[in-house]
Amino acid sequence: MSSEKTTVLIVEDEPEFRMRFKEIVEGEPTLELVGVAANKREAQELIDRTKFDVMLIDLGLPDGNGTDLIRQVSAKRPDVDIMVVTVFGDEQHVVSAIEAGATGYILKDSTAADVVSCIRLLRAGGSPVSPVVARSVLRAIRNRMGGTGGAGRPGGTMPDNNPLSARETEILQLLAKGMSFNEIGEILGISPHTVTAHIKKIYRKLAVHSRGEAVYEATQMGLLRG
Repeated sequence: MSSEKTTVLIVEDEPEFRMRFKEIVEGEPTLELVGVAANKREAQELIDRTKFDVMLIDLGLPDGNGTDLIRQVSAKRPDVDIMVVTVFGDEQHVVSAIEAGATGYILKDSTAADVVSCIRLLRAGGSPVSPVVARSVLRAIRNRMGGTGGAGRPGGTMPDNNPLSARETEILQLLAKGMSFNEIGEILGISPHTVTAHIKKIYRKLAVHSRGEAVYEATQMGLLRG
């Protein structure tokens, strides 16, 4: 059934890679291609009028930065999973994309099987990254922690590199108070489904898998205040 398929939007400027990703998606029975964009302008038009579950996006677009589109989709459609597929594996590009809202990050030399597997992992709540990308993330974390290992961070200082958006921080505050998803939705005037989507992103950004872990990590990072 088409309704059971994961719908995918591709944003890629290089013709050979655009065709390759298109063939990968169209060749997988569980996926459905809903649009292909060669630049930021085309992507913007598709984003505005198309529903999709996953966006595969390159960062280097001829008429703008893919990170801007990631930030926009992440803010407007928190239930969408965004996977960067790029040649850029350096720390700056990786961290910028993740902070903008990317939930997966793989390199263009990934095999077709890897791309499909990563899309499945995204929809299952995971955050797939290529090994070289994972190394960049770890290096960025160590640099930001200043070699302290994260221990002993004063609870009263709010870090400048808060990975959560204002709405995500707000939801985490309510989550820490023991409120249910339905109660959080009522307080903020959003649906429980949207709350769940935000919490899913919170878990990914904090690299945790439960409410308790999220609250603990956020407290250690100085993101929550009593």
